[in-house]
Amino acid sequence: MGKLTEILTLAQARSQALGRAYNGELTPQEAFDLLRLAPGARLVDVRTRAEQDWVGRVPGAVEIEWNQYPGGVRNPNFLAELQRQVDPEATVLFLCRSGVRSVAAATAATEAGYANSYNILEGFEGDKDANGQRNNIGGWRRAGLPWHQG
Repeated sequence: MGKLTEILTLAQARSQALGRAYNGELTPQEAFDLLRLAPGARLVDVRTRAEQDWVGRVPGAVEIEWNQYPGGVRNPNFLAELQRQVDPEATVLFLCRSGVRSVAAATAATEAGYANSYNILEGFEGDKDANGQRNNIGGWRRAGLPWHQG
């Protein structure tokens, strides 16, 4: 079994175990590997512009807010922006801060015809630690994957 097949099989098993409507759940490292191994795969960062500006960005990511800043209101144009920027046949990996908004985005994308939608577990910053701080437990940044400030 090749590396790509192994990643997809694990991701699908996690998704099925959680009862998700989309294709799979990827760890940050698996998501990075999949982006390198699957031609045309796209990472869609659904964090707010403020989060991307203040916390960091993933190089090459498509940036479409799930919730708008300020106010946190759901972006009514999310699917239209996704359809304009990402081919529905592509493998699409959704990333947010901690892996919650990206679940909603992957679900909505699947319902809109994006059959190869995946959530990136832990998000960009990971879960909160015992002190309520992020960046100490998991996440894209903590895994040492490519990102840049602002």
